[in-house]
Parts: sequence; C-alpha cells; structure tokens
Amino acid sequence: MNIRIDRIITRGGDSGQTALGDGTRVDKSCPRIEALGTVDEANATIGVLRLHVPLASPLDATLARLQSLLFDIGGMLCVPETESPETESSAGTSDNFRGGDAAVAFIEQATEQLRAGQEPLRSFVLPAGTPGAAHAHLARTVVRRAERRVAALRRDAPISPSVLRCLNRLSDYLFVLGRHLNDDGRADILWVPGSASQA
Repeated sequence: MNIRIDRIITRGGDSGQTALGDGTRVDKSCPRIEALGTVDEANATIGVLRLHVPLASPLDATLARLQSLLFDIGGMLCVPETESPETESSAGTSDNFRGGDAAVAFIEQATEQLRAGQEPLRSFVLPAGTPGAAHAHLARTVVRRAERRVAALRRDAPISPSVLRCLNRLSDYLFVLGRHLNDDGRADILWVPGSASQA
C-alpha cells in the first residue's frame, strides 16, 4: 500500500472540527476523537520507550510491530463501523478488525516469552527502576487510558471486540516488559503499604 501525504497544514481543523476517514466532520472533543488521540499518544510513549532498548534488537522489533498495530487501530477508529451480522462474534458484536485475533495472539506470546524468566511477583510494583522500566510503565498507563476511551466510545458506536482485546493485552505486555527492563524483576521497586506515613 502506497501512502502519500502532500499537505500538513490544511486549516481544516481551525473551527474545532476534524474529518473522519469517511469524510464525516465531527467536533474534536467527541468520544471518537478522544479515543483516536489517546491511541496516538500511546504510540508516541512507546516511541520514547524504544530509546531505552537496544536498536534493532528483538525487543525493538516487537515494539515497532506494536506501534504499527496501534496505527492499524487508529485507522479503524477513524472510520465509523457498521454492524455486519454475518461476522458477529460470540460477544454479539461484529469484528471487522482483520488480523485482530492474530495480533492478540502475538502480544500474548511476546508477553509469555518475557514473563517466563522473571522473578515471581510478591507485591505490587511501583512504576520505577531503570529509565526503560519507568517508560514502559508510563506507556502502560497511557494504553490503559486508550482502552478506557475506546470502551466509552463502544457504548455509542460499534467497535470491533478485538480492538479492546489488543489494548488490554498490550498493557499487560508493557507491565511485563517493565519488569524485564528491571533485571527481570530483581530490580523492581516494590510497594510498601503505609510507608508514606511512617516516621
């Protein structure tokens, strides 16, 4: 697929509206644009995270693939879906995200590969440690917010179920990646309940 973008400044959004993929103009504060924008933000945080893994390493390649997945999700969200009864999932909502199930399986496999070598969890983990781990946790929280925005949009518009599954699994992956970047959990900073109130 060839994509060519000739103009960056379009002035089309100066009035507070923007165009969806089907040409429909909507307010920039509408739930669909909120979801789109947060998915874009999640993608950007993963881009920063990639600065903390070896360039061209398997981890970097996985993160690049996940960034492309987020672009795929953004592409789906920018075109309002219509229900397709012949493709209804077991949840009763059509799933028009081609490759969505394969993406979920890829994220689950990548998560388990990292988790297999990690120290068992013995407490909640603070989002801290190495710079890479801290950025993984930041990316995780933004992906969680994107998931919430998509879930809110789904109350009023059909959204392919595998979109939410991808976002949910991606936040799990980023948590496990954070532990991996903290020496597979050995350098995790653990939550100490009530520590802030101790003298």
